[in-house]
Amino acid sequence: MAENIKNLCAPIPAELHAQLRQRQEESGQTLGQYMTELITKFYEREGKSTMKKNQRTVAFQVSNELFDQFKEYLERKGIKQNAFFLECMRRALEEDRKEDNRDDVG
Repeated sequence: MAENIKNLCAPIPAELHAQLRQRQEESGQTLGQYMTELITKFYEREGKSTMKKNQRTVAFQVSNELFDQFKEYLERKGIKQNAFFLECMRRALEEDRKEDNRDDVG
């Protein structure tokens, strides 16, 4: 039995339309299939938190040069970016804790 299909038409900015059509063509799907997939994914994600409970995001900006050097370092070492920063934070906090203990003793 054929699925009940309805037509949806809405004006969108030309730049967005061009981007959408390019990606749709790259996907190998018809426009209807592509739009159905996009809209379905949107509604599936709606209401779902992208953040895990009891977690926070840390973000900062760096120069392009430093970023490129950092990415090359991570690739050479086979390290993920978040693992690198988590380890740096843990080390700094551990060093700080040890320094505080020394101050308490002396």
